[in-house]
Amino acid sequence: MLATPAFAQRAGGGGAGTVITAVQIQGNVRAEPETIRSYLQLKEGQPYDPAAADRSLKALFSTGLFSDVAIDMQGSTLVVKVTENPIINRVAFEGNRKIEDDKLRDEIQSKARTVFTRARVQADVERLLSIYRRSGRYNAVIEPKIIKLEQGRVDLVFEINEGEVTGVKRISFVGNKRFGDGTLRGKIRTVESAWWRFLSSDDRFDPDRLNLDREMLRKFYLSEGYADFRVESAVAELAPQRDGFFITFTINEGERYRFGKIDVTSRFRGLDVDALKRDVTVSEGDWYDASEVEKTVAALSDAVGSLGYAFVEVRPNVRRNHEDHTIDITFDIQEGPRVYVERIDISGNTRTLDKVIRREFRLAEGDAFSTAKVQRSEQRLRNLGFFEKVDISASPGSAPDKTNLQVNVTEQSTGEITFGAGYSSTGGILGDVSIRERNLLGKGQDLRLGLSLGTLSTLIDLSFTEPYFLDRPMAAGFDVFRTSNNRQSIASYSDASVGFALRAGWAYTEHTTQTVRYTLRQTNIYNVPYYASAVVQSQAGTSLTSEVSESLSWDTRDQRLNPTKGWLLRNTLAVAGPPGNNSYFRVSADGSIYQPIIDDFIASLSASVGIIAPFNNTVLRLNNRFFLGGDSLPGWAVGGAGPRDAITGDSLGGQYFYTGMGELSFPLGLPKEIGVVGKAFVDVGSLWGAPYQAGVSILDSTMMRVGTGFGVQWSSPFGPIRVDYTIPLVYQPYDRLQNIRFSFGTRF
Repeated sequence: MLATPAFAQRAGGGGAGTVITAVQIQGNVRAEPETIRSYLQLKEGQPYDPAAADRSLKALFSTGLFSDVAIDMQGSTLVVKVTENPIINRVAFEGNRKIEDDKLRDEIQSKARTVFTRARVQADVERLLSIYRRSGRYNAVIEPKIIKLEQGRVDLVFEINEGEVTGVKRISFVGNKRFGDGTLRGKIRTVESAWWRFLSSDDRFDPDRLNLDREMLRKFYLSEGYADFRVESAVAELAPQRDGFFITFTINEGERYRFGKIDVTSRFRGLDVDALKRDVTVSEGDWYDASEVEKTVAALSDAVGSLGYAFVEVRPNVRRNHEDHTIDITFDIQEGPRVYVERIDISGNTRTLDKVIRREFRLAEGDAFSTAKVQRSEQRLRNLGFFEKVDISASPGSAPDKTNLQVNVTEQSTGEITFGAGYSSTGGILGDVSIRERNLLGKGQDLRLGLSLGTLSTLIDLSFTEPYFLDRPMAAGFDVFRTSNNRQSIASYSDASVGFALRAGWAYTEHTTQTVRYTLRQTNIYNVPYYASAVVQSQAGTSLTSEVSESLSWDTRDQRLNPTKGWLLRNTLAVAGPPGNNSYFRVSADGSIYQPIIDDFIASLSASVGIIAPFNNTVLRLNNRFFLGGDSLPGWAVGGAGPRDAITGDSLGGQYFYTGMGELSFPLGLPKEIGVVGKAFVDVGSLWGAPYQAGVSILDSTMMRVGTGFGVQWSSPFGPIRVDYTIPLVYQPYDRLQNIRFSFGTRF
């Protein structure tokens, strides 16, 4: 570090009372004598005062211009000797590889062409060390050096030894009886350092993350019934070798409680309390869960608000029964403070239009203020993906019963260029590139152009979506597409389609959406060899499909990828007719439910069913039929189950199908953050009903196919990878089986 010399910070004590006849400044090069005189509290004609001389000395040092100051009386002359601090010629950094010079230079106060002071340099060292600590390098060492130049100038060089990333060597828990250390480690964000975590920063010590870990532990225990749980302390100790941290959480679990008596009361006249009890998500006898209490409060607030009560406050009154370890809860519905929204002010949106932000709000100016609606509005704005940061705060209005909402957003890039690659045993090698703008012209519109190329299929798609068509909460848009598929290995033909679709969708509730679509598609079946089935040969050529469809879905899953709880139900109705030459009616439905069993064991059930029937004496073409196998029925190849030409073996598709699968997802004993889980499943399904054609022998059966298997899924940094091995148990001799199924995909 910089050596600090013994500065001559002195004021002479001799000559006290002597009248000063002259003031002489010595040693100054850049500082003007009058500037120095302005800081002196001793003037010509005044008697010399040692206390005033001392105050003058301190005032000169506080300017930061001098490294040494001496004030003394020589006869009747006051002599002020100064040694000026040098000027910084340049600031340089040596040894830094992980953090660029510009970022370090922005953090320090010492700049080129400013006065060099040792105190400022020491403060700069502390700031630079704090930057390295935030990046997990607690053993970084920074040594400032000065290189003296002529004319009172110096070069300031920070010699940096960045050191290694200081990870978390061990996470321990003290006081836990119900859950082991391994389980609790899986409930917090910070993880222990390991070689496979090279793409994550969660194994680096971060004091802010430690506070998050305390809160995550609290929420976990409260969801498991431990209402008295608290974290006594969270201590991080740096190892003696400064190569890692030991983190210790000291906790007090307390007793475990069940829900006792659950009741709903109201202070509103005429409110049917019994009808509201169906919105209560907790039941007497269940283990206490604080998150379910919060859900009930939100559900009751929404339910009462929908009945026309503007100012609603639901208070969960809790009473602990320590003797039998139960918690009685009474949800008291009462009138909240009468506060109205006077004004909504939006700032920070330089590109996005105000109306795009306002239409996501669940309340407007003049409405009754609701904290729940404000929080929901903030969440909806975050879900847009247009903003890096969203903050909504309330400020006093022009009257006590009025409030203003201040909306501050920080915009982020909404343009995307995405490249993708993957492979699956059903689709072969896949690659795609897409260009997308999710906030076109700041209006919230979505425009995308995508190209997907594969060994078995290609797709070119242009899509546009207006999320608020005609300023109503209805998403409308169009798609223009061209697809081609190589089905030679399945049914001895290839097909290509070109067309467009018009669509509109809207939400009835947070979980219920409906979509209507019109599609006009021209399909050409070609590359039909002479040995193909007569059914395939008869359908070679071009056809036109004009289809109107409607889809209704109910989705309560906690997440779209790898859900752990919730359910999805969806049905689709479609009819095709003029001006196309294909006429049919199609109905399909699918559903899935996910339920955690214990810890990370997730059970799921899924099923699908469909029927398609031609009318107007038309033939149901191959490209409109159902095919079963591959991803839709593990254990069978694509098109491997269902009707088949008895002679050529070509898959002909069918009019009726159903599938079902029961699956258990479970940990394999590996660290959770690796993202590897095991799968065990049983799948069933059947496809039948190939249209009759004279002279063609068709193998067709309604028999249920049954298979069972296991697999491994890895949510890798490069994309999801899954390998399944299925053993078909019940199948037809003419089915085409596929025991191993492999899929991999990524985007970058």
